[in-house]
Amino acid sequence: MNNYETVFILTPVLSDAQAKEAVDKFIGVLTEAGATIVNHENWGLRKLAYPIDKKTTGYYTLVEFDAEPEAVKKLETSYRRDERVLRFLTFRLDKYAKEYADKRRSRRASAPAEATATEVEQAPAAE
Repeated sequence: MNNYETVFILTPVLSDAQAKEAVDKFIGVLTEAGATIVNHENWGLRKLAYPIDKKTTGYYTLVEFDAEPEAVKKLETSYRRDERVLRFLTFRLDKYAKEYADKRRSRRASAPAEATATEVEQAPAAE
């Protein structure tokens, strides 16, 4: 199995529920093809670098997964058939990119714990 990462941009005219449903659809395509989802991040509504189909924003989503190449073919076919997807990019992670992704995930997981610890330290003492 190879390690992959895919980022796709959904059209901004979708509601939050519709965007979540589209993301769940693509994750379902991966799991049906035998992929293991490692990480899933919704980056939210962001500004595009350039207009696509007269749209300047889009819902960004990142999915990291382990799969065989056939699963990637099925995923990209479903991206192309879905009109809600503005752009997508899927690539195989080499060992260095995999290490970086693992470090990024661990830093991200520990960041909220550190933030709450500093918030407690900075909170004024009740008298």
